Amino acid sequence: MKFMVLALLTLFVPQLALAEGFQNLDMTGTERGIYTVLIFLIAYGFVMTEEFTHMRKSKPVILAAGIIWAHASILAQQKGVPTHEMHLAFEHDVKEYAELMLFLLVAMTYINSMSERNVFEALRSWLVRKQFGYRQLFIITGIITFFLSSVADNLTAALLVGAVVMAVGADNEKFVSIGFVNLVIAANAGGAFCPFGDITTLMVWQAEYAEFFDFFKLFVPSVANYAIPAAIMYWAVPNEQPQATSEEAVQLKPGALIICFMFLCTIGAAVSFKQVLHLPPFMGMMTGLSALMLFGYYLKIQAHKAGDHNGFNIFNKVMHAEWDTLLFFFGVVFAVGGLGYIGYLELLSNAMYDGLGPTTANILVGLISAIVDNIPVMFAVLNMGVDMD
Repeated sequence: MKFMVLALLTLFVPQLALAEGFQNLDMTGTERGIYTVLIFLIAYGFVMTEEFTHMRKSKPVILAAGIIWAHASILAQQKGVPTHEMHLAFEHDVKEYAELMLFLLVAMTYINSMSERNVFEALRSWLVRKQFGYRQLFIITGIITFFLSSVADNLTAALLVGAVVMAVGADNEKFVSIGFVNLVIAANAGGAFCPFGDITTLMVWQAEYAEFFDFFKLFVPSVANYAIPAAIMYWAVPNEQPQATSEEAVQLKPGALIICFMFLCTIGAAVSFKQVLHLPPFMGMMTGLSALMLFGYYLKIQAHKAGDHNGFNIFNKVMHAEWDTLLFFFGVVFAVGGLGYIGYLELLSNAMYDGLGPTTANILVGLISAIVDNIPVMFAVLNMGVDMD
């Protein structure tokens, strides 16, 4: 309740923001400024009801972003802000989005390529055929998800390993329900100790708030965040054996292991470009994508020679990237960026971090991100320019 009061007060208390290297408009108390906040809240209401409306979450936030920036532009003109200064604020959001989108697009393309080469299906098949008990599978799937989510996004990791849980636990609803809770916890915990593990950690790394190896200091807390709930849930897992299966082994397609190795090299390239060459990480990822494209061409030629005219097509992998997520992120970056330019992020920063203190504010941020998506929350905090040292 206290936070809600402080948040409402920010609508009427003007401040300045210099976190991005330019002044915000200091027009949060205007009718048009308050209108942009309402637009964002309405759009995010649609995002939170996606499960019921079946409307993709990217649609309302992109519309909101356009409306918010249109009003921000009008407010800037009313205040007499030079056009080039407004462009600085807008181009800051363009830069933020472009770097993250290109990075994520490459990662998604690699994941899709490995999936098409049967890498994950072969892993699922192996686990099913090993005839592990439910409790063994609970531990194995959790550990795999924990580490897989450190290099792939946590949603992908949970879905891939979730296929194993569904395959072996189809006749045991209790195992499936506990197993999926286990995967969600493992994916979220595992995504915290590596910059590649989640969009939010990637945002922090690319914004240069933390160096690459700083994230690994979170490994022990991440393990604890997974291991403690898993240890509690373990005793609720049925101490039984799944029904025997006669499923045949899934064979890897040509080039599968090479693509896995190339993905690891691409991650290494992203780190090297950032740490050694002082270039944005996405450039290393794009370089790795070019290598995958060339290798994909080789696979396609080999498939044609074998009479297969539907061989590996890299652009199909790009096409099947999670475009709804990427476009949702576009809407979030520009909507939150527009609100920040009007002045609301600085107001929230003053209300939360200056008024409540960093520790209390960070706890509130965690609670809020448990209710709404953590991407807009993290982007807002990063653009507040808060000194966390």
